[in-house]
Amino acid sequence: MLYRYRGLLFKLCRRYQRRGTTMEDLMQEVSVALWLNREPLFALSKGPRQAALVWKIARNAIIDDLRRTPINEELPEGYDAKDDDRSKVQELRERIVLLPEPDRTLVTMQFEGYSYEEIAKALGMTVKNVSVKLVRIKNKIRKEWT
Repeated sequence: MLYRYRGLLFKLCRRYQRRGTTMEDLMQEVSVALWLNREPLFALSKGPRQAALVWKIARNAIIDDLRRTPINEELPEGYDAKDDDRSKVQELRERIVLLPEPDRTLVTMQFEGYSYEEIAKALGMTVKNVSVKLVRIKNKIRKEWT
């Protein structure tokens, strides 16, 4: 299972890697999570549904690990958060993490570069449904942000 989806798993781990958390740590957490969820994974045949489940289990394991790992970055002297666009990006990421599971998966997959067609195929939805849901999620985030 790990070998079959190694590209997907490395991409996820690399995306969520940050100071204090290495790729190896994240891969180990993902491996454990996939092992613990092996029965539903092997119940599915190879294909988009199995890949989507692997992606979901891996992403959730990574996010759980990152929540447990404190960020120990010191801010530079004279740092002003108002001048830093990264604080807005971080706030957006925090808002995405708080979304309910189906919405969070859709937004995360889009941010990772998946097309609407790929998202629809992986999640068993129509392309139109993916499009409508993403527009609604984005509008909801914009409305809450202002």
